[in-house]
Parts: sequence; structure tokens; C-alpha cells
Amino acid sequence: MTLVILAGEIDVSIGSQVSLCTIVVGYLASLGVPLPIAALGAVAAGAICGAMNGLLVAILRLPSIVATLATMVIIRGALLWATGGAAVHPRDGFQWLGLSQSSGQAAVVMTAIALFAIFAIVMRWITGARTVYAVGSDSGAARLAGINASRVIFNVFAISGAMAGIAAVLGAVQFPLLYPNTGDGLELQVIAAVVVGGCAITGGRGTLIGTLFGVALLGIVASAQQFLGIRPEWARAVQGAIILLAVMTDSTKPESR
Repeated sequence: MTLVILAGEIDVSIGSQVSLCTIVVGYLASLGVPLPIAALGAVAAGAICGAMNGLLVAILRLPSIVATLATMVIIRGALLWATGGAAVHPRDGFQWLGLSQSSGQAAVVMTAIALFAIFAIVMRWITGARTVYAVGSDSGAARLAGINASRVIFNVFAISGAMAGIAAVLGAVQFPLLYPNTGDGLELQVIAAVVVGGCAITGGRGTLIGTLFGVALLGIVASAQQFLGIRPEWARAVQGAIILLAVMTDSTKPESR
């Protein structure tokens, strides 16, 4: 999501993508497909969903908020129709990657850290990755500079979808039953973490380190809500207020010259 917002776009279908990928990996695992292949299937499903969004936004030039809102509804509706709302029960050995709970938790955390480090290094040191910032800052100027803005936008959506697939796998292995509404509401949490982490909602400015701090902050807020006995129904309201406050703060910053 950080890459998508850096490119000046938005993706509100990310929660539905995670739900779809969760069911895909769970269903494949229930058929006895080896976990690595099932995981690749989930990543492929996410990448296809992301590519569909990229096609709508980058090629057909639809506003990203409209395009991803449509795909969110389509994916969610199709998933509920296909599953009937029933949970999927993966085979034995799926939960915690077939390891003990402590070892499985460590593997999930280390995988997430490794992926974060790879993307942070790429965005910081690889010249080609800086085109995302250029497109988000001014897509017209980026095109004049020889950057294929449409390709950059398509790629960030596809990458976001693939990462949704990986996130779905890392989340799915923690539970014995997988439900088709797993990712409902996740898009708000993700966007809030990115914006709170200092990424400009209009694109062109932000870092993955900032997003990491945003994730940590929202985690602290969620823990504080539970500690204070605040009803879960207020969680999304708090997240929305945090997004609004972060955007308002960002909009009041003086433009650099």
C-alpha cells in the first residue's frame, strides 16, 4: 500500500484481496496441495487481482478510488457466493507451517521482517524504484522525463496484490479455520498505517520506515482501546479519525520550494 500511495493512487480492495487469497491457500491446502505450492497459488491470486486494478487505473485511466471500490465489491461478493460464507478447514500440518506454535510464530515474524528489509533496500538504493516517487509527485513531469507512468502504476498495483497474497498466507497459518470475511475492514487499517507513517496521501512523499512506525502506533492504539474497555465497534471510527487528523496535518504543511 505504501508503494500505491507513493505513486499517487489508492487501493481500497486490499482487504477483499486478502480474504480471497486466504481462501485460496486454505482450499488448496485442504486438497492436500503442498504448502509452498498453495502459498504460490495465493500469491498468484493476489497478483492477478492487483493486475486487474492496475489495468483499470493505468490503462483505462479510471480513478483508483472508483476502480478499487468496484473490485472490492466484486471480489467480496464472488467470494461469498463461491463459499456460501462457510469456513475452509486446511489439512493437518498447515497451521504454523507444520511447526510448533513458537517456531511458527518466529517463522512468520522473520518472513515479514525479511520482506520489509528487501523492499526498504530496494526503495532506498535501487534507482528504478525511485520512479514511483517521481510519478506520485507529478506524473506529467515524469512522462516528460521519459518515465512510463502507466507501467509504474500497473506494477505497484500488481506488487501490492502479490504482497496481499503473502500477508494472507502468513495470517492463514495462524488459524485452524479460515473464513471468507477475514480481510473485511483491513483496507482502513492499512491506509491508516501508511498515512500516519508520514506518507502523503497525494503521493510522492513517504518511506517504508514511516509506515512501520504507523503500524506500531496503530497497534498501540488498538491495545489501549482494549485496555480501556472501549467497544470494538469504535475501532474503525478511531482509525478514520486518525486518517483524517494525519491528512489534515499534512495539508497544513507549507510547500517546499
